[in-house]
Amino acid sequence: MDLRSLDMNLLLPLHALLEERSVSRAAERLSLSQPALSASLAKLRRLFGDELLVRHGNSYELSPLAVSLRERTWVAVQTMERLFSAEAEFEPSTSDRDFRILGADYAFRMAGRELAMAVSAVAPRVRLTFETLSRETMEAAPESLRDCDGMILPHGFISSDRYMDLLDDRWVVVAARDNPELGDELTVDDLATLPWVLAMSRTTQFTPAMRQMQTLGIEPLVEVVTPSFVTLPALVSGTRRLGLLQERLALAVQGLHGLRVLEFPVPIAPIKDAFWWNGMYDADPGHVWLRGMLAQVAESMAGEVDGRAEA
Repeated sequence: MDLRSLDMNLLLPLHALLEERSVSRAAERLSLSQPALSASLAKLRRLFGDELLVRHGNSYELSPLAVSLRERTWVAVQTMERLFSAEAEFEPSTSDRDFRILGADYAFRMAGRELAMAVSAVAPRVRLTFETLSRETMEAAPESLRDCDGMILPHGFISSDRYMDLLDDRWVVVAARDNPELGDELTVDDLATLPWVLAMSRTTQFTPAMRQMQTLGIEPLVEVVTPSFVTLPALVSGTRRLGLLQERLALAVQGLHGLRVLEFPVPIAPIKDAFWWNGMYDADPGHVWLRGMLAQVAESMAGEVDGRAEA
């Protein structure tokens, strides 16, 4: 397809129509008249050879093609916004740039707060958008790094030389403080006989630590699966269950949920989370500044680990 023949003015109406599923709401969102949006919809239908919005009773639903276009259209709009908001220089105190970072809830719980505080102190109009990373986006990396400012992920998931180590952690086991089946220390037998809560986005997607246990012949009895590490402690509290959690998060929530934090009785590899980005941002002044903020966060969090180790 020849891009010169396309009407690029149709991108924003397409995005609004797919998001709102309504001509009137899309028109209001873009501050346009309904006849203008209806004309854009007619052009889009001719362009794609598809209805896109299909009437069902008093409302519209997306056609199968429109469903497949919705995510790609959102990415295109984001890319366009970043392209035309590029700056020769970056002034934190006046910039209103939106940095979009993908990662797991654990990373945002531990590092996101520190980054947000550091950024707001010097750049009050800058916005940080934290988004939960989907398995599909992670598997498409490093190509998918073009569609965001970066991802916070452990080593081993992305093959790229553009990263900054952000935080170190290790896996621990959490259990209810009043669990009568546990002694002073966790045993290998406990790992195999007590039920587990695991944080997985899919029921077959084990964490590296759990896979290490399996290689040692320890098959967990999985009773509950949750997509979030942050919700895991509540599902352990007051039960016989064990939970696999990062130590930083476990120590932060143990008092709230009445939990014990227990050492693994078998060797488990540590966690090393890093911030990964696409090479097109190497010389971007705003992105260079963002990486500087992340470096400050990494340094402060490393100090927290050192202080705990000495306690």
